[in-house]
Amino acid sequence: MRGSLKQLFEIGPLVVFFYYFIKTGEIQEAILPLMIAAGIAILGSYILDRKVSPMLLFSTILIFIFGTLTIYFNDPFFIKFKVTLVNLIFSTALFAGLYYKKPLLKNLMGSSINLTEYGWVQLSKRWAYFFLFLALSNEIIYRNFSDAIWVNFKLFGIMGLTFIFIFSQIFFIQKNIIKD
Repeated sequence: MRGSLKQLFEIGPLVVFFYYFIKTGEIQEAILPLMIAAGIAILGSYILDRKVSPMLLFSTILIFIFGTLTIYFNDPFFIKFKVTLVNLIFSTALFAGLYYKKPLLKNLMGSSINLTEYGWVQLSKRWAYFFLFLALSNEIIYRNFSDAIWVNFKLFGIMGLTFIFIFSQIFFIQKNIIKD
């Protein structure tokens, strides 16, 4: 039950956003419900676990900041740009870790996967480039297509691309795993 609730807290705000966008056809009309759902997700997560995951907290803070800007200026640019910014932050962090010879994915995932040092470096590079690709893709989509296409890209396109990317890394991970 806890796992299901955690997933609900993570994807619930996106479902609320999508519902209100479909209902109204306006990104600005879906922002306040998104912000409320994100706040509920934080509260629910804290009640359930007595802590909030860093990713949920980070995402919610950005939803509040960019959602407020979207509502205040009545301009969906801000919430659209949030997607670009988040992916650029992840990409930059991974590239910075590589620059300093500290593959950050090893710190994040090292307890669940035991890879060679080469494997961690290459996997970090691949994820850094993937996040950069998502940031650039988001920029192209929201600047050149309708809000409806952007919303579908944000909710389904990014998720689909991420699943494809993860599955494309399985053989690389298996090849670079350290056997106990």
